[in-house]
Amino acid sequence: MAIDYLPLLILFATAGLIAAIAIAMPSVLGPKNPNKMKQEPIESGMIPFADARRRFPVQYYMVALMFILFDIEVVFLYPWAVMLNKLKVFGLIEMGVFLVILLIGYAYVWKKGAFEWD
Repeated sequence: MAIDYLPLLILFATAGLIAAIAIAMPSVLGPKNPNKMKQEPIESGMIPFADARRRFPVQYYMVALMFILFDIEVVFLYPWAVMLNKLKVFGLIEMGVFLVILLIGYAYVWKKGAFEWD
């Protein structure tokens, strides 16, 4: 029974070995000429002008979270659209219920003022 897992063990061992080699090779073979300019922390080609650990407004995270939440509906809409001919009226009603629940959530979030930046 355990012999059946031998190919899987070989696969993981090979993958681990390749990953270790890929991590080690640049430090072994790469050029080593550090200078002060290379040691500077650079973000997007610019020298940072403030602390990288500064706080972001909560609204930033709320908008990002709501974007992900309401954008996930597309993941459910594509398979539904592909199978609509086979699902017939039942599929149409089911997607209608899904979209109504989604719109209720969207209206709730809008009413709470989550989209407003003060």
